[in-house]
Amino acid sequence: MTNKKTTTSLKSFFKYSLFATAALTLMLFSCKKEAEKQPEKAEDVPLISVKDGRFFKGDEPYYFLGTNYWYGPLLGAAHSGDRERLIKELDFMKSAGIDNLRILAGAEGGGSNFRVDPSLQPEQGKYNEDLLDGLDFLLAEMKKREMYAVLYLTNNWIWSGGMSEYLQWNGYGDIPNPRVNPRDTWQDYMAYTMKFHECDPCKQAYYKHVEFIMTRTNSYTGLKYTNDNTIMSWQLANEPRVMVSARYENAYTDWVNTTVELIESLDSVHLISTGAEGKASYLQDIDMYTRVHENKDIDYLTMHMWPKNWEWYDVNNEKETTQNAIRESLDYIDEHMFVAQKLNKPIVLSEFGFPREGESTSKEANIDNRNVYYQVMIEQVVKNRALDGHLAGLNFWGFAGYGEANGNPNGKWLKGDDFLADPPQEPQGLNSVFATDHSTIKMIKDVNKLLKQPK
Repeated sequence: MTNKKTTTSLKSFFKYSLFATAALTLMLFSCKKEAEKQPEKAEDVPLISVKDGRFFKGDEPYYFLGTNYWYGPLLGAAHSGDRERLIKELDFMKSAGIDNLRILAGAEGGGSNFRVDPSLQPEQGKYNEDLLDGLDFLLAEMKKREMYAVLYLTNNWIWSGGMSEYLQWNGYGDIPNPRVNPRDTWQDYMAYTMKFHECDPCKQAYYKHVEFIMTRTNSYTGLKYTNDNTIMSWQLANEPRVMVSARYENAYTDWVNTTVELIESLDSVHLISTGAEGKASYLQDIDMYTRVHENKDIDYLTMHMWPKNWEWYDVNNEKETTQNAIRESLDYIDEHMFVAQKLNKPIVLSEFGFPREGESTSKEANIDNRNVYYQVMIEQVVKNRALDGHLAGLNFWGFAGYGEANGNPNGKWLKGDDFLADPPQEPQGLNSVFATDHSTIKMIKDVNKLLKQPK
């Protein structure tokens, strides 16, 4: 027979047991929920590193044929974007072996029909949350597909605001824009934009922007950007230039070195590149290009080539000048390969474009000359891989996927149009590679299959 004390103790025991069971169940549930919120692992995607002047993906050499996909974060935005198109295009690129995407982190300033709209940073230091989310979403989807991002953090050119927008924000007056005002010239624009490298408040605002982007945590993966191996490289800018005069070299180099030091202090794991065009960014001075890139924390070199813009190609004599464009391009590559060998750093042809026949913007226009040019450029990476060479990859400009050109007579982008590879200031579809360009896509797919095979 139990006494009152014993009965009371048993009641207390059962009451405590029920409480403990409930607490344990709640704790386990909470732990499960917390586990679901834990960041994904950076190691899910092998790190791209540099060893002895070559790229490595994990422990294997990495040579690639990728693309420019600057508008990816704009498609990724939940409210203003088109995620269905983004997913479809990422899947298409993956099926073609394209795993390296060069991407604009975001535009600056107010949009217009000749500039990216919407903008990531519409006012200095103020950000569009929808587009930040779009960048998160893009990187998360790329991570699922083991794709790599090269993120450039501003632009030398007005089509996305860039350096000129920082100057306007900080009291340097209106930006000379040849696309808007016929009285403005590109020389006017370059003379204006070159002041960025001597504008302390502009540079300080840019450095804050760099830190803001780099220290972000992805809302989909839970990974800090600095811990996400999906990001192959931080690129200072798209085509940063010493423009107008060599006297700007010191100011430019100081900006480069300060930015590189900042990026390295925030992220000593992922790679750093400048985003330069090669000697075209340095008044055609290959020695200046070399001096700037001697910085030990610049992990690899870049070069760009635009045969049409650089007058190596003539629409009035397409077949013959395609061959001239190839000769000039190979000479340009060789000159920069010498620098890569001297500095023992990989080099990437991270932009090149070639128009359709007749400089047409129609998807139906002939692309035979483009394919001839592409084939030769692509072969340079294949040859370097066979020889363990320094030319490690290329990103053609650019992939337009399932986008549609607007059909406007002047071909320029208007707000509400699909984003294509061609920047808003240029004829839409001119240099774009669409998913329907079957012969070009087959070439890309075949080469990527070869590049991914063990040697």
